[in-house]
Amino acid sequence: MMSGDSFGPLTDVEKIMLDSVKAAGPISFSTFMQLSLGHPTHGYYMKPEHAVFGTQGDFITSPEISQVFGELVALWMIKQWMDTNVKVPFRIVELGPGRGTLMDDMLRVLKQLPVARGKLKSVHLVESSATMRALQEGKLSKASQEGNFEIMWHDAIEEIEHEEDVFTMLVAHEFFDALPVNVIERTQQGWNEVLIAPSSDPSIKYTMPSSESDQNSDSPPQLHHSSRWTRVLSPTPTASSTLLGLASPRFFSLPVGTRIEVSRTSMNQARGIGKLINTKGGGCALVIDYGADNAFNDSLRAFKQHKIVDIFCSPGECDVTSNVDFALLKESMADLVSTHGPISQRSFLTCMGIEIRAAALARSASSLERKKAIEDGASRLIDPLGMGEQYKVLAAVAKSTGEEGQEVGEVWPFTVIQDSAQQSI
Repeated sequence: MMSGDSFGPLTDVEKIMLDSVKAAGPISFSTFMQLSLGHPTHGYYMKPEHAVFGTQGDFITSPEISQVFGELVALWMIKQWMDTNVKVPFRIVELGPGRGTLMDDMLRVLKQLPVARGKLKSVHLVESSATMRALQEGKLSKASQEGNFEIMWHDAIEEIEHEEDVFTMLVAHEFFDALPVNVIERTQQGWNEVLIAPSSDPSIKYTMPSSESDQNSDSPPQLHHSSRWTRVLSPTPTASSTLLGLASPRFFSLPVGTRIEVSRTSMNQARGIGKLINTKGGGCALVIDYGADNAFNDSLRAFKQHKIVDIFCSPGECDVTSNVDFALLKESMADLVSTHGPISQRSFLTCMGIEIRAAALARSASSLERKKAIEDGASRLIDPLGMGEQYKVLAAVAKSTGEEGQEVGEVWPFTVIQDSAQQSI
């Protein structure tokens, strides 16, 4: 087997990819992402030596920038509980908890609210990486002991028990962007699948679409692809690409030449969220990620040391993500819950009072340096030219009327922002 070329030595994941291509032909982008990120021993998230988050890692998330982010998420959750089913205890579920920073900030707020004291029954973390689980346990064990609640880890959302007498609060922050996607292209035959193959194989030719779709403004800048791997188009529609082409009514009328990224895993996860909060006890969820209310044709990218690199750069050594199709998430859970948004992170945090909270923290800062860090962190979260508009927030709540008579359609701040947007059209 080839051990390397002009692009350097093969990574362990690339060796697996080559073996797979040799045995069964070109691989899907979904398989590529699963191997690159989640392979049990060689995946990016599975290796202890990868810092992943923070200034030493490959990217920085909102909770790492400012504690205010997690605090405001917690306040939104508590408001939903108080408006709908305050008499029952609640539990918190987080999908992809990272280092546990977001959950730690949320738990700190809950500890300080008299109405929530003694009502938190359990915390459920969906995390498959043993390395990340260890970081989360170290971060959250003290809060668990002091609050007298249990922390449970799960490999998948399906493992979490459905409880009828508990209100479920769920948060998925930068979770869906890392889930595997398939890339499909509309042809005269139907939906064919865009696959990955070694470019050194002379029998493989890269088939360009008959007419490229317009680039979405949220797509990352496209870089020159590695010559080690290339995209190829399946000669006929595959079972997978055909089913994914039927995933949304929005796809039915797309013209020949259109290429889109579709995540079956995201659809399943969205339904899992809907099932968890669609119970007698009720529940609410926030999905926070970069993306939009539409499908994307070329948003896949890789990150290494805070920079976008070639998507095929060192598989297993880089984070691989894609923009989230929020419309697909909503369609996947529409029969189970009421969805609201997505709205921009800037709109959500501003309406939730980020400027007031940041100002209070700045006034009590121990030094000028700390004061500036607080102010800069809050500003970065709502920057209209950065995270403030790039990140979107989607809410889901159980389909019911609250104890105070609040209709399910009245979900702050989503309803107000959407009403304002409609009036301005």
